[in-house]
Amino acid sequence: MADAADQNPKDAGNRVPEPWAGADGEIADEEYEYEEEEELDERAAAALEREKVQSVFRRLSSDLVGIRVHDVIIRGNAKTREELIEAEVADLLRSATTVQDLLSAAADASARLRGLDVFEAVNITLDAGPPELPGTTNVVIEVIEPAIPISGNAGVFSKPEAKAWSLEGAVKWKNLAGYADIWDASVAYGWDQTTEVGVGVSLPRFKSIPTPLMARASLLSQDWMKFSSYKERLLGLSFGLLSTRHHDLSYNLTWRTLTDPSRLASTSIRRQLGHNLLSALKYTYKIDQRDSHIRPTKGYAFLSSSQVGGLWDNKGLNFFRQEFDARAAVPFGFWNAALNVGVGAGVVLPLARGFMNSSTPVTDRFNLGGHSSPVCSLGGISSLLGFRTRGVGPTEAQRLVPGTSEDGSAAVPGRDYLGGDLAVSAFADLSFDLPLKVFRDAGIHGHAFLTAGNLVKLSEGQYKNLSLDEFRRSFRSSAGVGIILPTKLFRVE
Repeated sequence: MADAADQNPKDAGNRVPEPWAGADGEIADEEYEYEEEEELDERAAAALEREKVQSVFRRLSSDLVGIRVHDVIIRGNAKTREELIEAEVADLLRSATTVQDLLSAAADASARLRGLDVFEAVNITLDAGPPELPGTTNVVIEVIEPAIPISGNAGVFSKPEAKAWSLEGAVKWKNLAGYADIWDASVAYGWDQTTEVGVGVSLPRFKSIPTPLMARASLLSQDWMKFSSYKERLLGLSFGLLSTRHHDLSYNLTWRTLTDPSRLASTSIRRQLGHNLLSALKYTYKIDQRDSHIRPTKGYAFLSSSQVGGLWDNKGLNFFRQEFDARAAVPFGFWNAALNVGVGAGVVLPLARGFMNSSTPVTDRFNLGGHSSPVCSLGGISSLLGFRTRGVGPTEAQRLVPGTSEDGSAAVPGRDYLGGDLAVSAFADLSFDLPLKVFRDAGIHGHAFLTAGNLVKLSEGQYKNLSLDEFRRSFRSSAGVGIILPTKLFRVE
């Protein structure tokens, strides 16, 4: 018996069938052996490749691997300007000094490009750098632009607290000039309440200006006859001067017209009828660390908004408006419950000589009431569940028209809701899962809430009548329970 060392290595490691003879006695298994050798080579190569990949992952998980970005290559941008993409992500990618940092930077860069809203897809690949420059990589960014840059939407929306419906539609044309610019036109028509037409353009950046820019022209008509005996018409321009993750600065130039077709407005409303020019600068600071906007279960949020009206025009509307909104969500260990609490405060002051005896614009005062959820909205003071729209705060009797009502009694004048110069509100909302599994799977859950708030007037000398005891006694509050049906865009309570 021969030693294993003298045998063919292939024969020693594997059982190979003996050659078989054909009809003419020739050996016919040579082709079989070649195919088996190729299969073994492919399996060995695949195993070696897997080992290399696993080795790379083990090294990345245990040690920092140095690397340098040699070049950023952009592909697929048939319309989008290459310098725009480079300005958005090149510095972020080149700042990475390790493979781990580069992978994180690539994820952030992909999110930034998708956030421009002009690409259907963004793919980032790390390729080997030039052979003569070891330790380098080329970052390949491949973007896919939409075949049809125009998009649109339309819908019908209901506002139960105002008993009104509105038909709204918008059209967007993306990347018209190649700067990731988005041009839009919108129309909203509300039966008996609101009509709006607007056109605008937004740019994520323009040449050496690193922040997003926005310009918009709009015509807005709002009917507040049911609540405050006036109709409002706004024709104006708005410009976004600064917009970052937490900061926003904008300027508005608006021609405002207030009318009273019924001629029944109260004295305070009649004083403000007519034309006015609003030239205002608004700054907003916002931070939102909640895990969800529909059903927050943990995190916190804060908003501060400051507005100064009357810039460069002493004859226009002159006022200062400041508001705060803070809230937090705390999870509980049962039924996926979470407690959301929030508090808001705001003040409007006239800017004029003897300002505390002057009047503030009725359209810029605070109003409380309505059925919008205080949990979802982070935009200031407005919601107070259980009360009608603008149903809290100072009121004034409308003009009395002599006559009698239909039943023969003396006519009683209505009242106009005037809003307030100082506003405070707070809420607590406990959300929890319902016991049935079909509800939990659909995201339908219950909640119990408590809301409170108050408005007072400070202008026109009314601050002299303000006392803490009276302010506390005039607080309005409501409590209740309900069922919430969440959707991808909003929630129904």
